[in-house]
Amino acid sequence: MVAPSKLSQVFSYQNWVHAISGAAGGCIAMSTFYPLDTVRSRLQLEDAGEVRSTMQMLKEIVLGEGFQSLYRGLGPVLQSLCISNFVYFYTFHALKALASNGKASQQSALKDLLLGCIAGVINVLTTTPFWVVNTRLRMRNVAGTSDEVNKHYKSLVEGLKYVAKTEGLAGLWSGTIPSLMLVSNPALQFMMYELLKRNIMTFTGGEVGSLGFFFIGAIAKAFATVLTYPLQLVQTKLRHRSKEATAAPSTSRQAGQKSESTLEMMISILQHTGVRGLFRGLEAKILHTVLTAALMFMAYEKIASTVGLLLKRNA
Repeated sequence: MVAPSKLSQVFSYQNWVHAISGAAGGCIAMSTFYPLDTVRSRLQLEDAGEVRSTMQMLKEIVLGEGFQSLYRGLGPVLQSLCISNFVYFYTFHALKALASNGKASQQSALKDLLLGCIAGVINVLTTTPFWVVNTRLRMRNVAGTSDEVNKHYKSLVEGLKYVAKTEGLAGLWSGTIPSLMLVSNPALQFMMYELLKRNIMTFTGGEVGSLGFFFIGAIAKAFATVLTYPLQLVQTKLRHRSKEATAAPSTSRQAGQKSESTLEMMISILQHTGVRGLFRGLEAKILHTVLTAALMFMAYEKIASTVGLLLKRNA
């Protein structure tokens, strides 16, 4: 049985503030840089051909599909991101409070990495279905996308119902294995962020401005993204698949894709496009995630400090 003091640490106002601030900061950042995420997703889903740059893909989308296409699927993405960030920030800070008992001296990079991994696993297991549907939603009405996706993926809720009906639990949680491997990404990001933040606050006597949080978030995300990008590429490809597309009997390769594992897909990418293929879309990913994470952490810290001050005044 969990002691009352432990329960109060898990369900404290501070954890709710962190969770709400993280969710709000994430939505603000994603809304600002969403076109870059659209480009990243398109580049990752390409299987062959010349590797195009971020600017080339941006120009192609705007000229071929219109400017509004850069924001296709933004609504469902914000819904999913809000849930995902809330779960992750709440879990991470609740675990951090339990592990340190409120003592900053007990915090360390290794401990932050472990807590980040645990929070990441919980987040993946609870929010993967939203991201599976999101990946398919944003490909609606794009050249080469199956009629099934165009017809049945009109909203997040409709997409969830359709996947559950046609593919079952396996479809809703497709790509979970690489996602679980990728808990290392936010874990590495939070470890680096907390490490840099602690050291800078020690050096400056506890003062870090908004611009400081922006750059700390940018460095932390760049560090995590470069180390884990090949797995993110495979995750996107696995999530994009639909039951109808993978079951198509037109070629033996399509038929074989249904049971293709994470490792098999990575080997296939290496065979067809080489090592460069594992980093297709990295430029757009780095540009998008670094800017998004930097703005998210800046907004998160600002919101959290503002709400914290309001709570103290009303206490």
